Amino acid sequence: MSTASTYPRLRHIAAATAVAALACLTVSCSAASGPDTARSAPAAEKTAGKETAAAETAADATQEFTGPRVRDAFAGLQTTLVAPCADCGDNLDRVHLELGNLDRAMRKDPQGSSHFAEPLELIGKLNETLGQDTSTENLRTHQKELFDTRDRINTWMQGHPEDYR
Repeated sequence: MSTASTYPRLRHIAAATAVAALACLTVSCSAASGPDTARSAPAAEKTAGKETAAAETAADATQEFTGPRVRDAFAGLQTTLVAPCADCGDNLDRVHLELGNLDRAMRKDPQGSSHFAEPLELIGKLNETLGQDTSTENLRTHQKELFDTRDRINTWMQGHPEDYR
């Protein structure tokens, strides 16, 4: 293929891309301007489908509860499993923070705190051990209990995949 024949093709591709981008902008702008704006049927169906899905998702979220979700809090806790420095102060603080987030999420979950009795009990025992002192020094002193709690909760959650998927 010669260079001379490649450039016109590139111009056609660029022009087609520009037209497609403008068409997308026109559809999104016309969707925002009102229901009586003329739109093509496929674009209108796509927009209506997206709006319906967004409304259903919002409705589901408000019906369930507002607050941290167990799956999100558990994901945060799992990130501490691969920390590059297991006994660094920042990691100890992070594990403690993520356990607290998971505790709050489990207590607010629609299934009720009784569903999460074992992990909540483990977090409660850790909190009793730590007392009011959540300083890095105290977390370092109780590092074994902190990591054991995290690991046991991780094991429990792995046995309950419906709670985090």
